[in-house]
Amino acid sequence: MPVITLEAAQLSKEQKQQLAKEFTASAARIMKMPEEAFYVFLKENSLDNVGVGGKLLSDQ
Repeated sequence: MPVITLEAAQLSKEQKQQLAKEFTASAARIMKMPEEAFYVFLKENSLDNVGVGGKLLSDQ
């Protein structure tokens, strides 16, 4: 069970659909495995939950 995980800011449903489709297709082709074997997890992080250089992205 290969797992592909992406963490990003908010994504639209269309973006999530496209990412899941294209990540799966690429990984299946490269790894020579069926697409049905892959799990894709898309984790959204609000700007309040991400800090860079000691500051929240929401404060920049």
